[in-house]
Amino acid sequence: MTMPSHAAGAPPHGAPHVAAKAVDWSGSLRDAGFAAFVALLLTVPLVGLRTIDRPTGLGIEARPEEVVASVLLVFFGRLGLGLIGQGLALPVLFLALAAAAVGLAIPLPTQVLRLVLVAGGGIIALRAAFAVTTHRSKLTLAERDRKMDRVAAQVQHATKYIAPVAFIGAVLLPMTPLADRQLLDIGILLLTYIMLGWGLNIVVGLAGLLDLGYVAFYAVGAYSYALLAHYFGLSFWVCLPLAGLLAAFSGVLLGFPVLRLRGDYFAIVTLGFGEIVRIILVNWYQFTGGPNGISGIPRPSFFGLAEFSRTPAEGMAAFHELFGLEFSPLHRIVFMYYLILALALAVNLFTLRIRKLPLGRAWEALREDEIASASLGINRTNMKLAAFAIAAMFGGFAGSFFATRQGFISPESFTFIESAIILAIVVLGGMGSQAGVVVATLLVIGLPEAFRELADYRMLAFGMGMVVIMLWRPRGLLAHRDPTILLHGGKKPATGGAAR
Repeated sequence: MTMPSHAAGAPPHGAPHVAAKAVDWSGSLRDAGFAAFVALLLTVPLVGLRTIDRPTGLGIEARPEEVVASVLLVFFGRLGLGLIGQGLALPVLFLALAAAAVGLAIPLPTQVLRLVLVAGGGIIALRAAFAVTTHRSKLTLAERDRKMDRVAAQVQHATKYIAPVAFIGAVLLPMTPLADRQLLDIGILLLTYIMLGWGLNIVVGLAGLLDLGYVAFYAVGAYSYALLAHYFGLSFWVCLPLAGLLAAFSGVLLGFPVLRLRGDYFAIVTLGFGEIVRIILVNWYQFTGGPNGISGIPRPSFFGLAEFSRTPAEGMAAFHELFGLEFSPLHRIVFMYYLILALALAVNLFTLRIRKLPLGRAWEALREDEIASASLGINRTNMKLAAFAIAAMFGGFAGSFFATRQGFISPESFTFIESAIILAIVVLGGMGSQAGVVVATLLVIGLPEAFRELADYRMLAFGMGMVVIMLWRPRGLLAHRDPTILLHGGKKPATGGAAR
């Protein structure tokens, strides 16, 4: 046989050369235009029209510049993502940085347009920079998940060094010159949601139960303290454990009839339980105050020794006189900050410890496979009841603190959106991850507090952020899970080694 005249592997004579893949500009523009059109349909009623009070009655104010800014953000953002996927990450990076710089440096007619340029340009720039440095646009979905899981594992392993530094920083925060009333209030708010997230993480992250009504236990704790203090005159330090016990009891009452359900059925029942509690609080006017709520809730004293007021009640000392300080209303705020910090740390330490005990291991086994767990003799109902009761108790503690912190509570503070936010914190951070709850709280609660002047768009931005995270990292930011028990003498087996 005669061999072909051309070299092996070379294209035959006259065959066309394989050209590099060209950028599909028409397809990218068409895709971005369609996304912008959908954004236009959504933003006109949600953003472009706003009801306002006028002397003649309720009116509608049009805001076309904000609609245009939103549509442009969607158009250029979608176009940028499309071009990144086609290998043009570097040009997109420079253009996105230029847009963010324009939003920061040049005076603009509205704050919304500035936010669009800065936030939109910054997000696209981060995505483009990530693609440039790691060539992530060429990775498959499985490769991307494995890469992100390795990053999450490294972050979680680094928390043993980060956590002590964060703890010291949190303790020293009120002593720094930057600690004003606003900063302390934000710190108290963040710690409250961190505590709630850690409590719900027991049910969702460890036991694998989707609870959509966690705010009900939060409400039980708040109203328990408020009603006990109102009708019986009990102090905060007496009501705090009672509120936790009553919330745990309500968790057990809910758990007995519904814990045999699974999946969506269980989630719907917990959602209904949360709404039942809220409706009872609204309609039982004689006992709970109805929609008017309960006001004048007593503030906590300094462990029953002193009060944070200039003129304390009879038989009590003044805090500033007890310690020889000049009176300041910040004393009570600082004490509240340290109180919620101690409560949150207690929840964290309890969760970390119980995960290594048989109860915590049983929860994780149920989360992975209920049938296999039952075959090993684990009582599924009792284990789920324990998770529900403990998580509800922590929610009751947080609710009691919320009541004494605010001095006023009403059913409007315990709507479904609160449950959704707490659940979003757990899912966004990574179910079962304690560090993930902290990171997610800073994103979900901390960022909106930094942009309070754009409060009208808080839920819109919240929904967009959740969609982005779920598309980018469906299992959560820090979803890596290390085994609770390691065989092989407590060491991780070598890669490719045989199991013994």
